[in-house]
Amino acid sequence: MNINSSQSVQTSHNPLNTSIARRIQSLSPAASPSLDKAADKKAEKQQQQQDEEVLRRLRARDREVRAHENAHIAAAGELVRGGPSYTLQQGPDGRSYAIGGEVQLDVSEVPDDPEATVNKSERVRRAALAPAQPSPQDFRVAGSANQMAARARIDIAVQRSEQAQQALEAKTEQAENPAEARRDPENNPSDNPRAVDPSADTAAQAELQSNDPPVAAISNFMATAQSEIEAVQISRFA
Repeated sequence: MNINSSQSVQTSHNPLNTSIARRIQSLSPAASPSLDKAADKKAEKQQQQQDEEVLRRLRARDREVRAHENAHIAAAGELVRGGPSYTLQQGPDGRSYAIGGEVQLDVSEVPDDPEATVNKSERVRRAALAPAQPSPQDFRVAGSANQMAARARIDIAVQRSEQAQQALEAKTEQAENPAEARRDPENNPSDNPRAVDPSADTAAQAELQSNDPPVAAISNFMATAQSEIEAVQISRFA
């Protein structure tokens, strides 16, 4: 699934049944002479009760929608690119109430920086799932963020593998050309203070080993990242 530069995070749009808001039409005395004042009062009371129920539901929905979108905004921060925008419905009191809404988020990858992309993906995922009751669209955005993070982790593993390979090739070249290595200050005890202190070499080697991931670990990491992508795709189309 391609991820656009911006993508909506929406609440589910479930407008209230407009038939509830339809006002009861009272019969005119000319159409029904037998209709008395008691019947008029009863019809008016029923209308008031129905209006109050519609307003109660509209107000509750309005609070829910606005809290939902505010949760997205609070979690997304500077990733917000637009909104919140609301779908409104007019109530019996003439006021407009929010029954749906959306916030536009920047979900693009960070160019040439997979580690930053992983961090950004996590923020997008948190922002999408921030409301108490995420909508289906919220879950789709979170799934896209997981896919983006998985791809970025593969890129990180590839980069580290290439760096380890380059370091290995450099060491091999030094071993094959000892004359060049002796002219290198790093290998000349008179020019390299670390050569006098064996502990310095030990520390440098330990640091190099900790920064050079084993090939097997990289392969396992790439396989795990690929399985994450397949799991997200399977859950998305299930």
